Amino acid sequence: MKNLFNYSIFLTILSVFALNSCDTRTGNPSVNTEESRKKFFFNDDWEFKKGEKEADAPWAKVAIPHTWNNVDMQTQRNDFYAGTACYQKIYTPDASLEGKRLFIRFEGVGATAEVFVNDEFAGNHLGGYSAFTIEITDLLKYGEKNHILVKADNSSRPDVIPVNHRLFGVYGGVYRPIELIITNKINISVNDYASPGIYIRQKNVSAQSADVHVKTKIDNRTGKSGKVGVNTTIYDMKGNALLFNDCTVEVAPQGRQTATADFRIKNPRLWQGLEDPYLYKVIVRLIQDGKVIDEVAQPLGLRHFELKAGDGMYLNGKKTPMFGVCRHQDWWQLGSALTNENHDTDLEIIKEIGATTIRLAHYQQSEYFYSKCDSIGFMIWAEIPFVNRVSTQEANNARQQLTELVRQNFNHPSIYVWGLHNEVYHPHNYTTDLTQSLNDLAKSEDPDRYTVQVSGYNKIDHPVNNNADIQGINQYFGWYNGTLDSMLPWVERSEKQFAEYKIIFSEYGTEANIYRQKEIVSNRGDCCGFDKDYNESFATRFHEEHWNVISKHPFLIASYIWNTFDFATPTSSQGQVESRNMKGLVTFDRKTKKDPFYWYKANWSKEPVLYITQRRVIDRGNEITPITVYSNIGEPKLFVNGTEISTVTIGYTDIHYIFTDVKLTEGENMVEVKVEKDGETYQDKAIWNYSETYKDLSNQAPEVRLKEHAGL
Repeated sequence: MKNLFNYSIFLTILSVFALNSCDTRTGNPSVNTEESRKKFFFNDDWEFKKGEKEADAPWAKVAIPHTWNNVDMQTQRNDFYAGTACYQKIYTPDASLEGKRLFIRFEGVGATAEVFVNDEFAGNHLGGYSAFTIEITDLLKYGEKNHILVKADNSSRPDVIPVNHRLFGVYGGVYRPIELIITNKINISVNDYASPGIYIRQKNVSAQSADVHVKTKIDNRTGKSGKVGVNTTIYDMKGNALLFNDCTVEVAPQGRQTATADFRIKNPRLWQGLEDPYLYKVIVRLIQDGKVIDEVAQPLGLRHFELKAGDGMYLNGKKTPMFGVCRHQDWWQLGSALTNENHDTDLEIIKEIGATTIRLAHYQQSEYFYSKCDSIGFMIWAEIPFVNRVSTQEANNARQQLTELVRQNFNHPSIYVWGLHNEVYHPHNYTTDLTQSLNDLAKSEDPDRYTVQVSGYNKIDHPVNNNADIQGINQYFGWYNGTLDSMLPWVERSEKQFAEYKIIFSEYGTEANIYRQKEIVSNRGDCCGFDKDYNESFATRFHEEHWNVISKHPFLIASYIWNTFDFATPTSSQGQVESRNMKGLVTFDRKTKKDPFYWYKANWSKEPVLYITQRRVIDRGNEITPITVYSNIGEPKLFVNGTEISTVTIGYTDIHYIFTDVKLTEGENMVEVKVEKDGETYQDKAIWNYSETYKDLSNQAPEVRLKEHAGL
């Protein structure tokens, strides 16, 4: 086993003095350097089999993270394995650990889990996306081999959200990391909904000062009362101790005790999103007899979010654009069993496009991902998987998963809003009551953040709506209903009727198969049938039209593209590929960025962009054609077969250049654009083949080609 974190304290001090009352001071705290809790990766040496442990199938060696659906759920519509599977491991705890407390923490098991130690039931969990912790202290035989069994099941259940696999697949397995946590008998709570056990609130945040309140939950399993010192210290990004608070707490052998510490940080460096994602660090230590017996570290980003109706986001009083994308976590051929490198790749792509905010849909995502968003500076919408359908049996589980979401991620400064549900409606009374109770729960757990609910109707005053701080609207004008020009009158009508409402355009997008192209597209996507061609060209026009409206109407205080990446939909086929939603701006395998990706990058990003659209419409049947170029570095010069074209107009935004009435020659045509800026030459090229014989072909590749590149 490899040590996950080095929890040794880096300050060398002589001793700890118990204080009669809490005391907050500047400088370094007086603490001993002895190690306290230990964490280990617990991902190796597992065996796996489908079915119950008694099934005839052989055990196979696997490493965690692991899923059994990385192939069938992505390629076999309605023919994937959803059911029980088992994981087992032999663990021999050192005899010296007797007298300690041992916990197994699972970050994600899809979708329900039961855990057994030496054939004794240890605990269970309902929900595939939140972490859970199980104490195994009294079930272990120390110095001997112990058998650990995890039974996972991703069958749909009416009492566990999501209640089906319709909008996305719930991958089965132990698909996120496992930790073994070893503590003393008095510890900072490990099993408070698998939270870090400390909760950091901030108030009155400004450039002049910020008030910070830290609450620590403490467990005592010694069997007797005692006193414990609680040291809470705030460090800057370089590791310098700025302020610390010392308290003495009486810990009873029953229940759970709480310690609090209050600070005022003068002239703080604020967490300013992508501009300056500055992070302090809070470390809480429990101290007895001059020794540290436990400690937990958490991030602290000092910031204040304010969403103004009809205006937008003010981060620390500064107007901040909400350029938003949604993210599903699964990858082609990996499912949800991802490495940190996979998460980093997604974050790099999202940062490249110029997004400032991410909707993590439709479920709690990796702890690593949230932490990276803290340090990068993205503003995050975090939500629970109450989506698509109401069973009337999911209320308890929805409340459980919301509590887990909030407590486990309470201290991430990047999160600005908790999502309560997405596109759930009937029965109206039940859904309204449950949404109101979820909103109350979120406010009780975290009074300082916003809440949001989402409707798929473009009716803001729908009976189920407006039970949270923010109303999200998912709408796909020109794809599922209406035409592309339907959006503008809807926005204009809505901003007059609902001017005081906080409205987010929470989803919009359209399928885009990069192997299906058209030269000329209509203003709708031949709505809803499976006979659509799902061409990339329509998707490009869709996003041009939508961003043109969104960018001019601050009534939509934020907007989120559905989706950054193509993802699996195991009960349906979209984009003419089995088990696939192809509304992503990037292909499922993350290898190809579609044309709309560059539309947003040119509009949002500060990085230079020069890009010819419809580059994959290679075989063309129109001799006279427009050519669209995205450039955020100035007006481009267009050359076709070496001849400069000067008939250019500006499109929807100032990066949108349309060269009209361009004449192609028979056969191969070289299309090239150039921009000179600050002494550097930027260029982009495409090669198109013109022939009248291509006029009716629409450049649609044969199905065999699609299957050969199933990760598109």
